[in-house]
Amino acid sequence: MQEQLKTLKYSYRKIFLECVKEAQNIDNLESVWGGQIKSELETIRCERENYSCAGCGACCRFAVSEFSPETLKIKAKNGDNFASQFINTFVPYESIDQARKIYPEYVEMLEELTDGNFYIYHCPKVTDDNRCPDYENRPQICRDFPEINGFFLPKTCSFIPWNLKFRSVWLKINAKIEIMNWMNKL
Repeated sequence: MQEQLKTLKYSYRKIFLECVKEAQNIDNLESVWGGQIKSELETIRCERENYSCAGCGACCRFAVSEFSPETLKIKAKNGDNFASQFINTFVPYESIDQARKIYPEYVEMLEELTDGNFYIYHCPKVTDDNRCPDYENRPQICRDFPEINGFFLPKTCSFIPWNLKFRSVWLKINAKIEIMNWMNKL
């Protein structure tokens, strides 16, 4: 997993530098890149429809956030729809050791890559056979999993081919957004 991360960082740096060169020849980044980004995101979303969940339960049992339950509740109270769906779907593990029993390699990676500011949640409704008891009425947050920026999907996830197919496109989108944001601050 560490090797995957190293490769991802290298790829992003290379793509970012290519985008910087491209940006030097564009007068209005927002007008040129904005349309490209919108089109690429739509392609990614449409292509996602060609894949379906294999029912491994990984996303139900291991949802990671940089936000504590308390922060998510505040964000939800202030109108953040994603935070609202998240706290209405997932509950935090009582301890990091509980999460470690489910996906030890991901907990280890998070511990190595972060300063410990992460929280691991799970859906208390998922059944022992990895099924959602109300799948047809599942929240949008579950319907949208995984987002393309979910780079490290569990090995059991059937969306891995889709994720890999569009990884470099997503990296380029992210680089362009980062550059445009930086340019707007000047």
